[in-house]
Amino acid sequence: MNPKTAIQMVDLQKQYAHIKPEVDAAIQRVIDESAFINGGEVKLFAAALAQFLEVKHLIPCANGTDALQIAMMALDMPQGAEIIVPTFNYVAAVEVIAFLGFKPVFIDANPSTFNLDVSQIEEKITKQTKAIVAVHLFGQCADMDALMAIALKHNLWVIEDNAQAIGAQYTSHAGKTQFAGTIGHIGTTSFFPSKNLGCMGDGGAIYTSDDRLAEKMQMIANHGQKKKYQYEIVGINSRLDTLQASILRVKLNNLKTYIKNRQQAAAFYDQQLNGNAWFEIPPIAKNSTHVYHQYTLHCRTASFRTELQQALAQAQIPSMIYYPSPLHLQNAYTNFGYQKGQFPIAEMLCEKVLSLPMHTELDNEQLNYICNTIKEKTL
Repeated sequence: MNPKTAIQMVDLQKQYAHIKPEVDAAIQRVIDESAFINGGEVKLFAAALAQFLEVKHLIPCANGTDALQIAMMALDMPQGAEIIVPTFNYVAAVEVIAFLGFKPVFIDANPSTFNLDVSQIEEKITKQTKAIVAVHLFGQCADMDALMAIALKHNLWVIEDNAQAIGAQYTSHAGKTQFAGTIGHIGTTSFFPSKNLGCMGDGGAIYTSDDRLAEKMQMIANHGQKKKYQYEIVGINSRLDTLQASILRVKLNNLKTYIKNRQQAAAFYDQQLNGNAWFEIPPIAKNSTHVYHQYTLHCRTASFRTELQQALAQAQIPSMIYYPSPLHLQNAYTNFGYQKGQFPIAEMLCEKVLSLPMHTELDNEQLNYICNTIKEKTL
């Protein structure tokens, strides 16, 4: 039997309904104050998120891609510098690398976690290598112990792309627990509406505990200004809108609950779907918590993925393929000389992964319906 309410891949309407009075009041407050650019809510949100993440400096910006660009601009890397980045990934980091005149050096995925395969990093390092982008994919951390050790050994910068894993925690081999995005030199995130902490438009942030980098990134985000009309360096114009900051401040107060809701939905999926011969449930890295930006099945064959997605669609259950093609095979980046077959794990995952609905508002009736539909398909 179909559930009473339609299943969404991400149900932002229902999430809003639960916090409507607080969000509406926050928006009205900004309208009343009419400080639409760099208003007080931006500073309050930045301070609150920095406190939540236990990081010294947090610089809001216009979106997650700008956050990556500002981070890379702040590192003074020479033209042609090589930056190691996963090919099984969203395009943002790679497009920024190419846009700034750097060279992406792709690395394959770890089949156990979907994150970048840290064991392959050292063989990719040359004299031109200057940085590594660690993408915390689908909601859990990459292997930061190994990655940071390599970066220290080779004097490389580490940028953490934390757009999908805000609130996830990584516990090092030494027993130190830190939030994703606060372990490397710079962390970046996106507040795109579907993210775990999402606004009602675009938004992003950069964070660091390095005073010098923080000052420079703040300047870059504000036209290169240290003081008004004093342009110290080349910058860009990238600001978090005050209205979005006010909404994010409300949602930040609910982030722990949102994480718990996603983890409970994932636990339901795990219990119902584990052991199915046709796919594997999402793996969990041993040193990281998982905040489930996505709940992604690894299907046994590409043809079964197609069949499963069709069966879900017929049952009015949405699903998504993140990502249908690895970045090294995308037309925009073929000039870097990579060929099909060079990154077999990423290429295989692109053919076999399928993400199920995952958001803060999934109820047991909807989850039961999704799981029963999948089990009927695999009997």
